[in-house]
Amino acid sequence: MFIFSGFRDMDASATSATHIGPVMQETSEQPSDEAPRGSTSVKQRKRRRGGRASCGSVYLSSRGNSIRQHQGILQEGFIQYAMDKHHQTDNPDGIVNLGTSENKLCYDLLHKRLTKPDMLHVEPSLLQYADWTGHAFLREEVAKFLSHHCCSPKPLRADNVVVMNGCGSLFSCIAAVICDPKDAILIPTPFYGVITEDVHLYSDVKLFHVPLDCEVGIRIKHFHLTVEKLEAGLKKAKQEGWNIRALILMNPHNPLAELYTPKEMIAFLEFAKRNDLHAIVDEVYMLTVFDESVTFHSVLSIESLPDPQRTHVMWGMSKDFAMAGIRIGTLYTVNTDLVEALAQLGSFHGLPGTSQHQVAQLLRDRDWINNEFLPENRRRLKNAHSLLTRELRSLGIPFLDRPAALYVWADLRKYLNKSSFEEELSLWRCFLRHKVLLSCGQAFSCSTPGWFRIVFADQQPQLQLGMETAFPYVVSKNYF
Repeated sequence: MFIFSGFRDMDASATSATHIGPVMQETSEQPSDEAPRGSTSVKQRKRRRGGRASCGSVYLSSRGNSIRQHQGILQEGFIQYAMDKHHQTDNPDGIVNLGTSENKLCYDLLHKRLTKPDMLHVEPSLLQYADWTGHAFLREEVAKFLSHHCCSPKPLRADNVVVMNGCGSLFSCIAAVICDPKDAILIPTPFYGVITEDVHLYSDVKLFHVPLDCEVGIRIKHFHLTVEKLEAGLKKAKQEGWNIRALILMNPHNPLAELYTPKEMIAFLEFAKRNDLHAIVDEVYMLTVFDESVTFHSVLSIESLPDPQRTHVMWGMSKDFAMAGIRIGTLYTVNTDLVEALAQLGSFHGLPGTSQHQVAQLLRDRDWINNEFLPENRRRLKNAHSLLTRELRSLGIPFLDRPAALYVWADLRKYLNKSSFEEELSLWRCFLRHKVLLSCGQAFSCSTPGWFRIVFADQQPQLQLGMETAFPYVVSKNYF
């Protein structure tokens, strides 16, 4: 898997050797040293940095070399995209990015709000050291915001809020304080692949996969998560000698865009309680539900959690507020021991005081959020989703039709010459040669080859160009 420029949210990532569970041999394939025309090969880049492609650097520790060489199969794609980004006038033949989960639909709304005078505020306390869990004024606004939008039975407390520079930092720090090196965390697959690096690079914590199969049958949902599957996964992990410390759940899900019901979430949390597991619940897409007839139910809305001390809920600004570059992630937990441990790591992952002020001002502006931004954002997401899914239907490409998130999970299995992850990777590279970057299933540890995540949260010209540029070649199988 791949993190670009330090941002967790660069979704162009892939399965690496740090996962545990059913292994797909094809996923071990690394980017070819013979990169497509116009790109730089892995070996060339390493030589330019003074290192060696196959050996560790004498300047680094074993851990440093492991971190440096931790590369995913989609790194070559994102590097090519970064060097050849499409621009309507400056680079019209460049690569269109439908692979990275960013909302690019609302810059005009954000620019107008973020440039208002109340955002331009500086006072001494913002320039000095502060509480490493976040300034009190920001944690207060986060607690109020989550109380309202998560429909919590009681007002949430600011003392239970931890703020860091992104949810990736939170995943990393939580893993460090609830797990020992070589411990493992249970996670259903497919899942947002960069979590592997989040918990592994610093803390040497592993993810144990619970594969959700692409099932077929009447009233059977593809990639359906059940307690029975979690039980089977945990049993297998214990048989193999792994010490499982936690369960990671995502709602809405990435990459499936699945919304879990309160009944399902309570069942998953009860499973965690029975087995003394922490439940880390990622709700970073909670306000991206764009169908008015569908309601998202947060874990924080549950009247009585099965195990409050081991239930921890994450949320951030990247998805719901279309601000992936503003690195802010929040955690809500009533476990004071966890909060205190995270505070010790906060100095490595804090936010600038002025940024905290701006985020607090934004969250404080309920009128703008509820009457301007969220309704318009949902409308634009719905239109973009309709555009993409209409194109997929016209091409005869199946997909999971879900009313949330910034992407669809599309089934391109019929375009593989054979069912293998090597073929999936070949198809992904063909898209890239035709100037469209997608995310293939291997990036999410999908157990079935041929599924791709396609991001629709972009301006209409970009989205249409991406669909028209490469997909006709795929449908005709004229892509080699």
